Amino acid sequence: MGRVLVPPVWLALSIVAMLALHRWFPVGRLLSFPSTLAGVAPVLAGCALIIAAAQTFRRRQTAIRPFEVASFLVTEGVFELSRNPMYLGMVLIAVGVALFLGTLTPFVMVPAFAILLQYGFIAAEERMLANRFGPEWERYRTRVRRWI
Repeated sequence: MGRVLVPPVWLALSIVAMLALHRWFPVGRLLSFPSTLAGVAPVLAGCALIIAAAQTFRRRQTAIRPFEVASFLVTEGVFELSRNPMYLGMVLIAVGVALFLGTLTPFVMVPAFAILLQYGFIAAEERMLANRFGPEWERYRTRVRRWI
């Protein structure tokens, strides 16, 4: 598929955009310090999800990078809660950063980032998994939600 910016890079770019929006267009203060520290919880939860999912992929010795062919359909651990725990973790990190910044404008990037993940990565990856794993994928897809 050529070279693609991987989701962590898109997350970093989204955070940079959040910082810029907060700095130059700080519309509507939602939270002030110390309430902005509430952003730490989703950041930590997101990091934990990403780490747990990555460890499961490594344990099963299957592809972790987007668009690489999976050798195994991972359905255990955090994959019992979400078909995309790594992407969910990244969205939680974005939510946490927006909370930490405390203004309304950074929140614009959260749904934008989630939509990018959905249409730029998840849709194609799900087609690949359906082609590779067929009925096993269908059973998993009907049992576990895409996000949560």
